[in-house]
Amino acid sequence: EVRLVESGGGLVQPGGSLRLSCEASGFSFGIVTMSWFRQAPGKGLEWLSSINFDGGTTSYADSVKGRFTISRDNAKKTLYLQMNRLKPEDTAVYYCAVGTRGTDKGQGTQVTVSS
Repeated sequence: EVRLVESGGGLVQPGGSLRLSCEASGFSFGIVTMSWFRQAPGKGLEWLSSINFDGGTTSYADSVKGRFTISRDNAKKTLYLQMNRLKPEDTAVYYCAVGTRGTDKGQGTQVTVSS
């Protein structure tokens, strides 16, 4: 059974940083592409970033390119999202997911950017 547990969210001021983590279990983490998504209040699920199995290839949505960095540690079965220069519009529940479709994802972690 796929299990994904996100952590690291919280309240941060505009311009601040957060690092999200996603601990994976129940599947072969080291051989699959992983992604981050988010969902803001009243909006649909938004893809943010993906990373291939060995971390050699990454991709980002224009909304976060240059501010967010995805990474992974296959030995720890953990996915990360470093978020810098956060904006109020980044406020959302953030999810990690197996693959790029967002169907197998965790319970999410809340990120609130506000002064």
